[in-house]
Amino acid sequence: MRIVVLAGGLSMERNVSLSSGNKICRALRSLGHEAILVDMFLGLEQYTGSLEDIFAVEDGFCGEFSVEEKEPDLDAVRARRADKSRSVFGKDVLAVCAMADVVFLALHGTCGEDGRVQAAFDLLGIPYTGAGYLSSAIAMDKDLTKRLVAPFVTTPQWRTVSYTAEEIETLLGEIATPCVVKPIASGSSIGVSIAHDAQQLRSALTLCLKYGGKVILEQYITGREIQVGILAGKALPSIEIIPKKGFYDYANKYQVGAAEEICPSPIPAEWEERVRSATETVYRMLGLSVYARADFVVTQDGTPYFLEINTLPGMTPTSLVPQEAAAVGMSYEELCQTIVNESVKERCGI
Repeated sequence: MRIVVLAGGLSMERNVSLSSGNKICRALRSLGHEAILVDMFLGLEQYTGSLEDIFAVEDGFCGEFSVEEKEPDLDAVRARRADKSRSVFGKDVLAVCAMADVVFLALHGTCGEDGRVQAAFDLLGIPYTGAGYLSSAIAMDKDLTKRLVAPFVTTPQWRTVSYTAEEIETLLGEIATPCVVKPIASGSSIGVSIAHDAQQLRSALTLCLKYGGKVILEQYITGREIQVGILAGKALPSIEIIPKKGFYDYANKYQVGAAEEICPSPIPAEWEERVRSATETVYRMLGLSVYARADFVVTQDGTPYFLEINTLPGMTPTSLVPQEAAAVGMSYEELCQTIVNESVKERCGI
């Protein structure tokens, strides 16, 4: 198959996306597919050949990508683009995607995981991997997700707040600590803080102003961090995350050795059944398809508290869904092929 692996883009998870996309592209090429890696934002400005020959490019535009501890400088990325268009699609991106049999979405965050790219591709008749536009948009909004699933699964109490810098001091008198502060539509734990006192809460709210000033203030639940991937509607074995320092933030997620990841999780069978059932419930309630990954904190009595669900989970060398798939005997290459097969079935009915 001709496959465009679409990555990069213009979100704070850009580097994670490029790492995922590079590994996916190499895996698909090893399976015999004519796969190429395309940066959604920068496009094909550096490609000087004919578009008709692009799928024959020897290396598929694969490179070496790693996720640095710091978030990307998006202003620097914008400056690199010769085409100063306001479009999120760089030079020839839509044209080459239209030439593909399917587009493998390796995008993360607000640039690709929030349903807008999916909606554009639906209108253009371009098949793509993962969930559709509406369920992607719902899952990206942490408040809306919680509103829809709270009657069916246990989730920490929460409050959604939009604020300005001038309103932070007032909020300090209204918000109980400890609490978790999260930008309403971000991934990879970017901008997430645990505030144990007023000073930490002030810092967390100040930080989140750079991500739009709309946050989820979530009840802080202590317990074990358990995450569950789901593939074709069926939950994979859960994985337990034990950060070596702090919590499972951006740095701990993508730096090798920063966290211990145990799969299958060393939890009682009844706990495993609870997190699996909750994952499948959220997946169905949001109308998701193909694959996803749900995050939980499980308390000492075995109660799984649902936190959020990711519709395009990471596929980097340290990502969790590939580890969960491996636990049931599925290689990384087989996982990528299954995602392609299920997506083509979903989009094209094949």
